Amino acid sequence: MIQYLLEVQRLAERLMGQRDQLEAAAERAAQTIAGGHWVRVFGSGHSVLPVQDTFPRYGGYVGFYPVMDPRLMWTTVSGPGGAEEVLWLERREGYMEVFLRHERWDPQDMLVVISHGGQNAAPVEVALEGRRRGMFVVAVTSGENHRTKPATHSSGLKIGDIADIVIDNGVTSEDAVVEVPGVAGKVGGLSTLASIAVMQTLVSETALRLAERGYAVKPFASPNAEGVEPDRNEQVYVQFRDRVARTTAAALNADRR
Repeated sequence: MIQYLLEVQRLAERLMGQRDQLEAAAERAAQTIAGGHWVRVFGSGHSVLPVQDTFPRYGGYVGFYPVMDPRLMWTTVSGPGGAEEVLWLERREGYMEVFLRHERWDPQDMLVVISHGGQNAAPVEVALEGRRRGMFVVAVTSGENHRTKPATHSSGLKIGDIADIVIDNGVTSEDAVVEVPGVAGKVGGLSTLASIAVMQTLVSETALRLAERGYAVKPFASPNAEGVEPDRNEQVYVQFRDRVARTTAAALNADRR
């Protein structure tokens, strides 16, 4: 078998070992969305990809809210918007406090922070801010990193230390998984795929729990899907904007009290 796909197969088996954590996170997410609140999802660097893949995309639905900073995702290899700059910035302490000033978070929102290493300033400070605001926090990270690697943030914490639930993405600290003869270091990074699998599991299991509550989600749908109204995706955008307006107004009113 092709080596990388064999590693993907093994990864799926390891993620099944996170069933209890995934179910607990999905139950909390269902409570949050049914209550009219948000499951906010943050990642930086390559961990922004699972955030983008959660919502909006086919199969995604209103209730998950991507928290993304274009300065913490690269658009080129080097130079303006390059990966070098992103890696530097996401390790700078204090930056996220400035970025998060525009965010209106409710204590009844839920926060998912994705970071393979779990150590950089950006994800740590987002998790700390979620905790400060009283939110339920979930960390998606490498369990090996969390258990064996030292904290690099001045708080002495990694995202797994801050979270109410830690979901192990099942990937080693090294991330790359395929050995090449005569080459130092492996190829074939796995953590992004792992985190996407975790988030799609959370999206799916949350929808099932919402259905048990009589709450039918309205997912973005491919034009190839049968039985879906032609304007479905436009309806989802309207639903999203309505929830943003309602929750923002509620947060502003709370700030004035």
